[in-house]
Amino acid sequence: MAYKVKLDIFEGPLDLLLYLVKKDHLNIYDIPIAKVTEQYLAYLDLMQLLELNIAGEFLVMASTLMQIKSRMLLPRDEAATQEEEEPDPREELVQRLLEYQRFKEVASELRQREQKQREQFRRKISSMTPVERDESEEVYFEANIFDLINAFTQALKDIPRELFYEVIKDEFTVEHKIHDILHLLLNEDMLNLNQLFSKAKNKLEIIATFLAVLELIRLKEIIVCQSRLFGDIVITRNLDNIVIYERG
Repeated sequence: MAYKVKLDIFEGPLDLLLYLVKKDHLNIYDIPIAKVTEQYLAYLDLMQLLELNIAGEFLVMASTLMQIKSRMLLPRDEAATQEEEEPDPREELVQRLLEYQRFKEVASELRQREQKQREQFRRKISSMTPVERDESEEVYFEANIFDLINAFTQALKDIPRELFYEVIKDEFTVEHKIHDILHLLLNEDMLNLNQLFSKAKNKLEIIATFLAVLELIRLKEIIVCQSRLFGDIVITRNLDNIVIYERG
């Protein structure tokens, strides 16, 4: 029986585009559309290969990028006067990205406020004695699916499709990795994803580890975090899920 990882993607195509722009420190007002289109399609291909639940908007955006790329490759109309300068085909997309980026910043600020309130509530429940957070303690924020895919592609520069199918059809391999990760988290507070990949004996084990991480995220058993943007990804247990089980 085939092992299929079904992971709901809450990020959309604009999230992926912003991720690609920020990852390579690109100028959002002057996006190298050919480069970004190539990277976007590569991510989309891998997401489809992993059978993630990709919304139709991802495919629509892929068509939009291809269209913009084609328009930019067309020769300029020499008959047009200097006053009638042709509009930049990227202009509408840039405006959408800027507007979405502002929306994301506001949403992020609201989430941070909510997280602070939850942490204060947890401290009150766990102890009657006020606990102050050590300012030197490293602060982590949750990573997204694109961070995971980026870490995965770094671990596997060349990813033959045959390897995916060989792992996906072997249900025991992925389940074994799920068990291994949860067992490690019993003794350690967090695991470094890159270190998990580096300890793998071969490419098959790297793929199985990655699929196991996706499955554990779907089951809400773990949370993947980063201490800085595009930094190393660490895996921790989802304490909210543990509390739910204990109460049940």
